[in-house]
Amino acid sequence: MSSTTAEKIEELKRRKEQAMSSDPTRTEKRHAKGKYTARERIEKLLDPGTFRETDMLARHRCRDFGMEKKRPEGDGVITGSGKINGRLVYIFSQDFMVFGGSLGEVFAEKICKIMDMAMKYGAPVIGINDSGGARIQEGVVSLGGYAEIFYRNVMASGVVPQISAIMGPCAGGAVYSPALTDFTMMVKGKSHMFITGPEVIKSVTREEVTFEELGGAMTHNSRSGVAHLMAEDEDHCIEQIRALLSFLPSNNLEDPPHEPCDDPSDRTEEDLNTIIPDDPNRPYDMRDLVKLVVDHGEFFEVQPHWASNIIIGFSRLDGHTVGVVGNQPNFLAGCLDVDASIKAARFVRFCDAFNIPLVTFVDVPGFLPGTAQEYNGIIRHGAKLLYAYCEASVPKLTVITRKAYGGAYDVMCSKHIRADYNFAWPTAEIAVMGAEGAVNIIFRRELKDHDNPTERRTELVDSYKDKFASPYIAAERGYIDEVIEPKETRSRLIDALDATMNKRESRPAKKHGNIPL
Repeated sequence: MSSTTAEKIEELKRRKEQAMSSDPTRTEKRHAKGKYTARERIEKLLDPGTFRETDMLARHRCRDFGMEKKRPEGDGVITGSGKINGRLVYIFSQDFMVFGGSLGEVFAEKICKIMDMAMKYGAPVIGINDSGGARIQEGVVSLGGYAEIFYRNVMASGVVPQISAIMGPCAGGAVYSPALTDFTMMVKGKSHMFITGPEVIKSVTREEVTFEELGGAMTHNSRSGVAHLMAEDEDHCIEQIRALLSFLPSNNLEDPPHEPCDDPSDRTEEDLNTIIPDDPNRPYDMRDLVKLVVDHGEFFEVQPHWASNIIIGFSRLDGHTVGVVGNQPNFLAGCLDVDASIKAARFVRFCDAFNIPLVTFVDVPGFLPGTAQEYNGIIRHGAKLLYAYCEASVPKLTVITRKAYGGAYDVMCSKHIRADYNFAWPTAEIAVMGAEGAVNIIFRRELKDHDNPTERRTELVDSYKDKFASPYIAAERGYIDEVIEPKETRSRLIDALDATMNKRESRPAKKHGNIPL
């Protein structure tokens, strides 16, 4: 080897070493705050030894405001590919220790490159956000960089899964990239997202609010619905990402991964026969029911803190990934409202985009009444869930456990909007409304003129329940495929899933529908 070549190799090593180095003092300060460096986050997330970095030596081109004197390799973001559980992913990790993680032209180009590669090669994109926002010194160029990323988020939507992990600040226009991705995760006490910060809000509206109250992890997990999962710390966040990806296909042309399952497909669960209270107004936890049905009781819940009257998440049946949607009687009696409709609709559309069968557990007394719901557009938002279920062409399996009243019965993946298999338990109540309300309307005049209206109302309510508050009228008409004993739910769902795995549906030719946004 010639000395000239050796010198060039040494130069390459020097540059790479410089790019991979970080200030020990600043690194120590980050660790003291419970934060990892950008590179450490990647190393902890990916399978050991699989990270392949791209654009390690890229540097910004800005010559204004003295920026030409400081041009670190990498330009504040680490990008590349690696593997999670042996499967290819593309990743970027913003480095707050370089220009505060601010986004400039080259920074954006690096992210765009790996997003393009992810779409081209069919692999998920994971973005770790920790940034002060746009790089002011680069002006409109940095704004253009954000828009280029946003465009790719939209193009990648429904093509490859996109996951955003917020592990520091994410403010201003930067928040729209995570908002466009499929799942957003935040770390308690460490993550913040907002369009305008507390100081701006105070100067404009005179409201005083802390960073945590305005855009902290619990705020966006419980109040705004912007975030899908909240982690206790960065290690927990990394665990959540790896767990989530285990349920998802790498792209929209693949089926979700199948895992070997030693939980018997014909397992019966006696506890299901007694999980529904005898009192129809008494609540129970739908999550307990789901865990008794799915493989090994594993339910990866999404958005558990927001719109608690409906639950969504991933499970497996006989090793196959399924998306689970269920009304939650423990909260607002399981009524559908604005937030619940939005939450479930987006989840249904994600599952449909990535070939994940849907299993819906129904116990819904209707839509939540009240002026607040009407003024906030429950008609429009409720229609989103209806639209999502109608649009979905993946296998759709429905189990009515108890109440299925009114329009909410239709919306919750009924046979009429093309569910493939509809089961009901003997405890199912399928009607336009509850017996008491129906009797008050139908027999209003009779009750008014009756000598003993209380006694007569009781008789009429009991008669209405016998005739309508059961699954058998619907079963007679074929709206229910089978009324099953609750303990058999697992085996029936697995049989139905097996029967529908090769489902094919043709739809009218169109550019796209107009979902009621």
